[in-house]
Amino acid sequence: MHSTSAAQLHTTAEIASQPACWRRAVALVTEPGVVAALPAHGERVAVVGCGTSWFMAQAYARLREDAGLGETDAFAASEFPFGRTYDRVVALTRSGTTTEVIDVLRRLNVPSTAIVGTPGTPVTELADHVVALEFADERSVVQTRFATTALVLLRAHLGERLDRAILDAEQALAEPLGADLVERNQFTFLGGAPWTTGLAAEAALKMREASLSWAESYPAAEYRHGPIAITDESSLVWVLGTPPEGLGLDVAGAGGQWIARDRDPLAELVAVHRLAVEVALLRGLAPDTPRNLTRSVILNGTP
Repeated sequence: MHSTSAAQLHTTAEIASQPACWRRAVALVTEPGVVAALPAHGERVAVVGCGTSWFMAQAYARLREDAGLGETDAFAASEFPFGRTYDRVVALTRSGTTTEVIDVLRRLNVPSTAIVGTPGTPVTELADHVVALEFADERSVVQTRFATTALVLLRAHLGERLDRAILDAEQALAEPLGADLVERNQFTFLGGAPWTTGLAAEAALKMREASLSWAESYPAAEYRHGPIAITDESSLVWVLGTPPEGLGLDVAGAGGQWIARDRDPLAELVAVHRLAVEVALLRGLAPDTPRNLTRSVILNGTP
């Protein structure tokens, strides 16, 4: 595989640090301030974010509902429905400066919680409760460890045991990716469970951001309903979670390469992070600083 230069060291180091960050997040979840900040059993909750944070919100929302802990919706911050009634709104934002998230918090009249990577920012001044994950903040424009650490925190708060996920992530970091993966030209990521559809969307986003790849995502059962048409010998189809029976055979029949592993889907996302960096380097790109992107989207000069 390709070695990183100094310009790419931030992304590579941040990807590698995820298991350690996840352990710290699991340890945080019993702290009184964190318990008070996160949704209580039975609360009707909305979770908002932009980009990567929105996809993590989708994963958490489905996990919380499926656990029977309360109705939970996820929205891109720009699409928040202010006419609906919620008991709490949770905002996920690494920078704490994203304009659309700030706008939501300014307009709320219900309790709010911000999970951030950078304290002392406009979002933390507006939210009623703040969970700061400074240890998972990042220098790279491309988000990896903050997003996954925030989701680990939320999963732990739901009562999940994350030991296996952490071990699986360590395995995903240690094993070779394979040159055949890096040389693919089209990437499709599938959510093999309802909560992993957001992870699949995030996997595709990472490939687009870091390596400018043609990358798509769908719920796994939807793949046969049209998207399989683009699959050929240049395609990689990667499922995060348990795939529908026979789908791997359909991918093989279309000429694509199929990946479906029996490990935690969030750990599979770590492997995708590595793939995005390697494809970027193969193409002579700098994954720390992708074109047209900034660490935070701040509109109209809003702080």
